[in-house]
Amino acid sequence: MSRLDATKAAAGHFNGRVRTPLNRQQIFGFWAAWAGWLLDGMDSVIYALVLGPALTELLPHSGIEATPGNVGYAGSILFALFLVGWGLSFIWGPIGDRFGRTRTLAATVLIYSVFTGAAALSQNVYELAIFRLLAGIGIGGEWAMAGTYVAEAWPEDRRKMGAGYLQSGYYFGFFVAAALNATVGATFGWRAMFLCGLAPVIVSIATLMKVKEPERWERVQAHVTRQVSPLRQIFAPPYGRRTLVMSALLTVAIIGLWAGSVYEPTAIITLAKNSGYQQADAVRMASYGTGLLSIGTVVGCLVLPLLAERIGRRPTLALYFAGMMVCIMLAFGWAFYLPADRALPTFMTILFFLGFSGANFAMFSLWLPELFGTQVRATAFAFCTSIGRFIGAGVNFGLGIAVHGMGTLGTPVALTAIAFGLGLLIIPFATETRGQVLPG
Repeated sequence: MSRLDATKAAAGHFNGRVRTPLNRQQIFGFWAAWAGWLLDGMDSVIYALVLGPALTELLPHSGIEATPGNVGYAGSILFALFLVGWGLSFIWGPIGDRFGRTRTLAATVLIYSVFTGAAALSQNVYELAIFRLLAGIGIGGEWAMAGTYVAEAWPEDRRKMGAGYLQSGYYFGFFVAAALNATVGATFGWRAMFLCGLAPVIVSIATLMKVKEPERWERVQAHVTRQVSPLRQIFAPPYGRRTLVMSALLTVAIIGLWAGSVYEPTAIITLAKNSGYQQADAVRMASYGTGLLSIGTVVGCLVLPLLAERIGRRPTLALYFAGMMVCIMLAFGWAFYLPADRALPTFMTILFFLGFSGANFAMFSLWLPELFGTQVRATAFAFCTSIGRFIGAGVNFGLGIAVHGMGTLGTPVALTAIAFGLGLLIIPFATETRGQVLPG
């Protein structure tokens, strides 16, 4: 057997055909993007996990009493500001289309890691808010650049599964954050958790030095004439409707998923204390819950591309949206209010299925690159995944007011399930791309 035959045999079969082998650059580039996405997920969840301890310490330094209501209210405002930063990350799209995917990817990772680490130095809640806003600008851009890179760098017969593999990295980050919280956070406190967010700097340097630009982007870049801004192009035919519909669907996903995942640790800590757990044990239980949520989501990410290829993009997203709608209502609207001896185990059980359905974000990593040409792909990806953050910020601000006013966490979060009902009505307007190749 020749070396080529051996390579093909080792690659295995997919849909009855030999899969195209990945070269060293494609493999290294994927792992750089995956690691950046993992650390991105870790960074995002660190805030959720340390929300209570950080605000309990910082609010009094800001002249605000650290009551449970004020902690919840301030937490929602800070998260809304974080989402505003994420919304502003659409600026990375035109930069990625102009200067390259890997350079821009490295820049986004550098930004979010530096300002996450800086959050450890916060002396009051206002400084923490500024650092989270700036970190959000970097975090939002990483997804667009990583998703665009993998779609363009991987061969056609592997890029769909590559999207699922890539998205799993974000939720492995949840697991890493939970592990750090159960060890570093429980021992050294919330400031040490934010310092762990400096780790992505290494990934940024490695990406900049080792990963080459996708050949597809380089070919297009050699012949592109920039007479029209890519931001204007994505609103012109044939992209305008696609941009609006995908932005709306991502807004739905952002509202529901983030409400559930951000408040999940706080909900578990509340339920654990109601069951008689001490503070340290309750924090560890929140870490276990986040780990369980992460496992469910990773499984969902791996299953989603298979479903999308078999039944189509629109039906698959509808299944995941319906799962989110049901699980959010069950977790926060029902299990949260069960008797103390039943509430925590029931809530924890539902978390796995909530995580599985939360893998709907993997659909956008797979679907968005198929809807736009190479010349505007990064701009479209960044815009669609970012603009909904502004609406999500408003919803989270309103959620904080509702939590503060109602004096409960469960019902306001459960009401965010309504967003997925609206999403189910929007899905039929999306463009189905099952069986189509990535546009040039």
